[in-house]
Amino acid sequence: MKYYPSTGWVDRPTHLEAPVEGEHHCDIAVVGGGVGGMLTVLRLAEHGRDVTLLESDLCGWGASARNAGYLSSTVGSDPRILAKYYAGRFHGLVRFADSAVHFTEDLMDHHSIDCDYEQTGILASAVTPSQLEAVKAGARILIDAGIDSEIVDGRDMGVPDAFLGGIYARIGGIMNPGKFALGLRDAVLASAITTFEQSRVLDVKDTGDSVTLDTSSGRVHANQVVLTNNAHAKELSITPRWLSTPVQVTAIETEQVAPSLLDAAGWTSRTPMVTRHMVMESYRTTPRGTIVVTTRKLKMSRGKITDRQPEQAIVADLIRAFRTRFPTLHDVQPAKAWAGWIGITPSVLPVAGYASPRVIYNSACNGHGLAQAPYLGSLVADYICGKGMHDHLKAVWRAKPKFAPGLVNSQTLQLAWLADRLTDRRG
Repeated sequence: MKYYPSTGWVDRPTHLEAPVEGEHHCDIAVVGGGVGGMLTVLRLAEHGRDVTLLESDLCGWGASARNAGYLSSTVGSDPRILAKYYAGRFHGLVRFADSAVHFTEDLMDHHSIDCDYEQTGILASAVTPSQLEAVKAGARILIDAGIDSEIVDGRDMGVPDAFLGGIYARIGGIMNPGKFALGLRDAVLASAITTFEQSRVLDVKDTGDSVTLDTSSGRVHANQVVLTNNAHAKELSITPRWLSTPVQVTAIETEQVAPSLLDAAGWTSRTPMVTRHMVMESYRTTPRGTIVVTTRKLKMSRGKITDRQPEQAIVADLIRAFRTRFPTLHDVQPAKAWAGWIGITPSVLPVAGYASPRVIYNSACNGHGLAQAPYLGSLVADYICGKGMHDHLKAVWRAKPKFAPGLVNSQTLQLAWLADRLTDRRG
């Protein structure tokens, strides 16, 4: 089995754009070259703005290229909690998540990005009877709010017996996220956008008249700045406290599996699945005939995010999960493992707002960023360019840059894992 410090989806491009050197001036600077940052600059450029993108490494090479490849309309975490504590925003959040999927699908067509996208829908499934009742209760709330989903039985969905059923989102599907991220990078590099890779921003200062961004090799002066650095957000002092907590997610990919074995396992539909644990598990097939399994246990950083090597204990736990859910595939071996860092907001919802009068932040990862980060980036860009605040942006906008600490820390993540395993044993 190979452990990848990069992603297992695609090979790393050999050419990187040069870092910023000396003094550079622009109208708007965007910090962070993930799919959200790249859509922000592309949209700003469409509006005719002089825009610069700064990325610490290679655009699209962080969480954007390392995730499970789900284009999902998932809203936050438990819909029962969201409907209660975000009652005034709940319907707007549902519409935001639904529109984000359609926006990203249109984006692939607009930029002719071949990323193996399949419009399959996604099944959020329970794996125990008690879990199933909770999933159904949350599903009814989402369906009443207008989400394009239905409550289903696992046996009607053509999935293995371990997946009892739950809520099936009819929109969205699966893709190769590495191809998608690098396709957006190609679009950025082919445009008039000034792109600096290998340019980690060390400090952002809003002086009142302009904003200065310091890197190790140069400085950028801008009239406005957008922060789209998600998992790296807390590395900048201007970022609102508690905006984003970095957590590492892990993926494994199996060797090729014969279609007849998948059919025998009960996965006749090949519908991609996520479980409704506190920390989800996800299972999907790929065009190369393999299975990709992700998450289950999260890891926190002890400092700056530098280590992207998957942890062996977490990989072993993912393999155990795969063996448990697919007992007839016990001879199928894992071939690759990789990991990446995502940003989790305290509400586990996308958020945007002003960090200072000339600096806007947006964070839309939370495990659902493949659809929501590009969409939020486009909405923020439209707002900056005087197009008004879209209703979907209002649903995630924060009037003040203040956040509660949230529940994501090493202790709660370990407790969540233990609670999930206890649930499994009871099931």
